Amino acid sequence: MQTANAYKEKMKELSVFSLICSCFYPESRKNLAFEFEDMEVKPINKRASGQAFEVILKAPSPVSDVAHNLPSPPKRDVSLEDIEKKLEAAEERRKYQEAQVLRALAERREHERDVLLKAVEVNSTFSRMAEEKLQYKMEQIKENREAHLAAMMERLQEKEKHAAVVRKNKELREELTA
Repeated sequence: MQTANAYKEKMKELSVFSLICSCFYPESRKNLAFEFEDMEVKPINKRASGQAFEVILKAPSPVSDVAHNLPSPPKRDVSLEDIEKKLEAAEERRKYQEAQVLRALAERREHERDVLLKAVEVNSTFSRMAEEKLQYKMEQIKENREAHLAAMMERLQEKEKHAAVVRKNKELREELTA
């Protein structure tokens, strides 16, 4: 990425430089070649659309500006005690984070247990209410059946009484007609 940016900047410089040179030295423009630390620019035969150049990128040398621009880690003396202190601090941070994770897991587990207990309670309440409702309906059915049987028995008894009255009347009629 850095090379691409450097290339763009050099191309801008090259365009301005080429324009200035072509104004002062129009005849030398044909064979003019530019060399920079990490690229070489050669003009190609003029085309109908304008000037054309060949740009040859070179690998950056270790002494070029690109190599000097690379950030290097800061140099400082680090003692064994400093390293041990940093390791201890890192270990303490790790232990603290581990404790936080364990605490969060325990809280989540407790919450899930509470939710599960509440679900069991709701389920048992629902089951108990459904069972009570079923028993109530069964009792109503039983009562309705008993009432229906009682009504049928009552009608049957009334019919038997009526049949007895009819038989008695028939017997009396037969006695009177005989």
